Amino acid sequence: MLNLSPSGLPSTFYRPSLALLTDLYELTMAYGYWKSDTANREAVFHLIFRRHPFRGGFTVACGLAYVVHWLSHLRFDPDDIAYLGSLTGADGEPLFEPGFLTDLQRFEFQCDVDAIAEGTVVFPQEPLVRVRGPIWQAQLVESALLNIVNFQTLIATKAARVCLAAGGEPVLEFGLRRAQGIDGALAAARAAYVGGCEATSNVLAGRWFGIPVRGTHAHSWVMSFGSELESFQAYARAMPNNCVFLVDTYDTLKGVRHAVEVGRWLRSQGHKLLGVRLDSGDLAYLSIEARKILDEAGFADTFIVASSDLDERLITSLKGQQATIGVWGVGTHLVTAFDEPALGGVYKLSAIREASGQWRRCVKLSEQAAKSSTPGILQVRRYQINAGCLGDMIYDVEIGCGDPSSPLIVDPHDDTRRKRIAPDARHDELLVPIFRQGRLVYDQPDLAAVRERTLRQLECFSASIKRLDNPHEYPAGLEPRLHDLRKRLILEAKGF
Repeated sequence: MLNLSPSGLPSTFYRPSLALLTDLYELTMAYGYWKSDTANREAVFHLIFRRHPFRGGFTVACGLAYVVHWLSHLRFDPDDIAYLGSLTGADGEPLFEPGFLTDLQRFEFQCDVDAIAEGTVVFPQEPLVRVRGPIWQAQLVESALLNIVNFQTLIATKAARVCLAAGGEPVLEFGLRRAQGIDGALAAARAAYVGGCEATSNVLAGRWFGIPVRGTHAHSWVMSFGSELESFQAYARAMPNNCVFLVDTYDTLKGVRHAVEVGRWLRSQGHKLLGVRLDSGDLAYLSIEARKILDEAGFADTFIVASSDLDERLITSLKGQQATIGVWGVGTHLVTAFDEPALGGVYKLSAIREASGQWRRCVKLSEQAAKSSTPGILQVRRYQINAGCLGDMIYDVEIGCGDPSSPLIVDPHDDTRRKRIAPDARHDELLVPIFRQGRLVYDQPDLAAVRERTLRQLECFSASIKRLDNPHEYPAGLEPRLHDLRKRLILEAKGF
């Protein structure tokens, strides 16, 4: 029996130590803090992204369960230490002193971590994860957090877009064979389910995460028999409770008629012809003609599945052409985020505690205004009336949210763009406690609940934000005093 954690991840998901899943510069900086006696200074980092992927109007947060699993098992084992001890600098001498390696071997995670729950719709500049604790530890976790959150958030967002395009019809994730390696395939299957897909073809993902699995046969099954009809008959005898026939190996519409013939036999045996699958050709025309054949033969409840390099735009086009497809199998373009291969999230230092005990807010500058960071210890407050979301305020937890009777949101890149929130709006704080001093305090929901959260969240936002082209920009910005602080620190850093 597989031992699963509450998140659905197996307890043995990876080997005991993944501490070296990091970039070397995280370790060299940690060593630098250690050498300069600043390793235990308290610092705050935030993981954010700067723009929506796919030229969209929303993003779906994903990957927190992996983050929890990785941080919960974060330790350096003797083999890790031995490897680090073998690294040398440009002079051929060891890169790290033995004392630092000894401290690494004693490593225990001691940071506070707050994060936005998986399945939450999020917007640029909002911190998805906040890490607060000894600076050397908060620095060490950067690369792994970005690796996990960037990829899974990207895929969950792509899946949500595909599912919205499907208009409530089932979407199946079929991407295992085209995914970016084993781990990419597993993480993508999970993230696609979070984004709204109903099932996966990936059996290992089904086993590990509890995702429903779907699939029947390929073209090779049909080609291995003397005729298409014979192949369908053999499959029906073998698996009468799982018959979705792939009908485009030779002649698609003839294939549908063969499926009908075998479907009659299935019906006589007390079973059903569940569906036929189209994997090539003019999917709109073929689905319409296939529907006619099925309906005329008395198989109105047999669904038509389509695959063949689908994405949200092709699905939208097919529906506009009155295609009669009822189930969508989406593979390559989903699990590889085909049209945008990376989210581009970043992890920035935003505050550090001085020896006096006071916090010093930190800002990173850039020639591009969008890349200048936001200082402070940040939280995101989402305002809602009834079931609709009005706007998100990013604020510093020590500065506060300003006048609660008249909340104001300022665009971080254009302070003339402002949003006044209705005084009767209710609000939720999006960042919730995950770890306190390295101890897990978060009650993780199961994966089905995470997927349901995505669906509920998307219902709270207007169709204008969810449309594929030229989506409306949802109001997400800074609390005025945080905006003023950010602007002042940027000007000071530039010498004004």
